[in-house]
Amino acid sequence: MFSFEPRIVVIGGGTGLSVMLKGLKKHTSHLTAVVTVTDDGGSSGRLRSQLGVLPPGDIRNCLVALAETESLMDKVFQHRFSAGDGLQGHSLGNLLLVALTDITGDFVSAIREVSQVLKVRGQVLPATLEYVNLAARMKDGSIVTGETSIRRHDQKIERVFLIPEKCLPAPETLEAIREADAIILGPGSLYTSIIPNLLVHGVVSAIEESRAVTCYVSNIMTEKGETDDYSAADHLRVILEHLGKQIIDYVIVNSGSIDEKRLKRYREEKAVPVRISSEEILSMGMRLVEEDLVSDTDVAWHEPNKLARVIVDIIKANTGPQAEGHR
Repeated sequence: MFSFEPRIVVIGGGTGLSVMLKGLKKHTSHLTAVVTVTDDGGSSGRLRSQLGVLPPGDIRNCLVALAETESLMDKVFQHRFSAGDGLQGHSLGNLLLVALTDITGDFVSAIREVSQVLKVRGQVLPATLEYVNLAARMKDGSIVTGETSIRRHDQKIERVFLIPEKCLPAPETLEAIREADAIILGPGSLYTSIIPNLLVHGVVSAIEESRAVTCYVSNIMTEKGETDDYSAADHLRVILEHLGKQIIDYVIVNSGSIDEKRLKRYREEKAVPVRISSEEILSMGMRLVEEDLVSDTDVAWHEPNKLARVIVDIIKANTGPQAEGHR
């Protein structure tokens, strides 16, 4: 165990981020989740387009993941209406976040109120408080706007960008990064969950200036429409191309095997395990950590406790007297 509770900032979105948080919250209460706000699909997308609010879905999932207990309130926040004109498909937690934003006057205050109800360990912050859209330039030169449209487009993604390009992070985000012992990128969708957060003005500079150790958690499986046939090294190359600088110290990859039953299911979805390409990663000047991280559930996700232990071990190796001069 730590002699102190490390300050950890995790950056991403989607299911991957909330899964990781479930493991990390057992090791520290000083957690900050910085979550993408470009989702334009499902309940979040409908609320975003109809009310002009930030999409609450990924925020809600992270809040529930960081809740101290699996209580009735957690189930209430995740409840999704299966019927009802205008209600069908909406999550109650999403509606509550939108209502509290209206009552308190801002999204961050709404998140704080929900955090108190759920007894959240740490804090959850939107990547930016500005209304932004994600856009992509595809390999054929076409420009596609909207996260859902980008995923569905039949061309490969060349580069993503935000509209407007110069949007600012919440001040609390920069403060958390400055004070962090560790900054974790991913796991999550490369182009639509991880990179959009890093495109918010000032985030990468804050990471670069921080003394925190920075880790990238590679996805276990490729993702159709985003990372078809990508290796872990390919993921990293895309991140570095978008940022124009190297800010990653460690790369965490899964070396555990996935049974044939799950592999068959993923093949039907045109997804395969992410190849490690260890020599390429090492040639980029990053340290590589290979561990069995896959869960024993019916999906090939990270097992929260396994992943948390790897991150904790990296933090231990980079804090204290032995870590002097690390950055």
